[in-house]
Amino acid sequence: MLNCLVIGSGISGLATAISLQKAGHHATVFEAYGGPSDGIGGFLTVAVNGLDALETLELKDAAANLGFSTPKMSMYLGSTGKHLIDFDYGGSLPDGTTARTMTRSELYRMFREAAGARGIRIEYGKRLATVKEAPDGVTAVFADGTSAHGDLVVGADGLHSAVRPLIDPSSPAPRNIPLLNTGGIVESGVIPAGLLDVEPGRMKMVFGKRCFYCYMQDPEGRIWWFANPLQRSSEDPAALDHRARKSWLTQLVAGDRTPMAEIITATDGIIRPYTTSDFPSIPSWHRGRLVLVGDAAHAASPSSGQGASMAIEDAIALGRSLRRTSPGDIPGALVRYEAERRNRAESVVEWGRRNAAPKIRGQFKRVFEDLVLKAVFRSLARKTADNFDWVYRHHIDWDAPETVPAVRSEAGAE
Repeated sequence: MLNCLVIGSGISGLATAISLQKAGHHATVFEAYGGPSDGIGGFLTVAVNGLDALETLELKDAAANLGFSTPKMSMYLGSTGKHLIDFDYGGSLPDGTTARTMTRSELYRMFREAAGARGIRIEYGKRLATVKEAPDGVTAVFADGTSAHGDLVVGADGLHSAVRPLIDPSSPAPRNIPLLNTGGIVESGVIPAGLLDVEPGRMKMVFGKRCFYCYMQDPEGRIWWFANPLQRSSEDPAALDHRARKSWLTQLVAGDRTPMAEIITATDGIIRPYTTSDFPSIPSWHRGRLVLVGDAAHAASPSSGQGASMAIEDAIALGRSLRRTSPGDIPGALVRYEAERRNRAESVVEWGRRNAAPKIRGQFKRVFEDLVLKAVFRSLARKTADNFDWVYRHHIDWDAPETVPAVRSEAGAE
């Protein structure tokens, strides 16, 4: 049994701790902040590959009770209201499970409660300062002066990971995407039913005149929405108060042939706009007895719709690689883990960046692209009807023999 120190108690860290326990090891989670993050964050979608991975942790049924099913998406032009294309959001698993949209908080709470029920301890107020390495293991030293000794340190501490530079100080900085992310939820009954133009479970994504946005309705009639305004150096929307933030967003969607302005106006508690980044590649995900999972290794643009799912996949793959592993075998197990995950993860990051590209449109570019987007999407639908399977049909067989897989040269080639 290995003693594993997991740095970070977000979705990635908790999923990893549960997976390591399934592999027969002991895991303790260390969180920099002073307490749980219930109620914090916006919403996300767990795609079918993420739900498939949750089955390995015996959490798919619990996740099926969170949020609501979102199996479909449609794309439109805001300036004309013209329909561009319909997509399945990854289709469904053999048992009918589809992608589900939920608040980040309820998914986090599911993982935290599952970890607690399985005896996994979470220690709060433990901000990592450094890691000391020795022949008999590793010691995580925290900013409060305390420390913890173990066999393995797992960096599940996100885009600005403290573990990453300890593995390789030359790791590059995150790559900026010039889009902001914001959104909110409108309670049922606030917006007149006749104003909505999308049925429950379908994401309506709109290339607006000045901003890309999406809205959807859940079975209870609540409206969930997000928007991706362009990031401009001349303004800082994060500094706006709620009223000014609402005014700024309604101006961005004014003139579009959608109910988005009314949806924004009806929203209480609009998420403060934040910058988006991705992390295309780093030199190594591991060194000695240190390893990275989730966004610490390969953060993808929100446009990928894969952030949570990829973190859960990482957790499964790491736990699987460490089955029946003794301390002396850790380096070899980490080689297997990185070999299994790197190409897939980096391909998803680049796929997400390509998904974000059409949202980054200036006024001249918008006028031109509005003329060609419909043809582009029709062509895309014909050419890629099955090509998203490499994203959504990925399955990690926990019981399969442990081997180092062949390197994939491009997205979709497995």
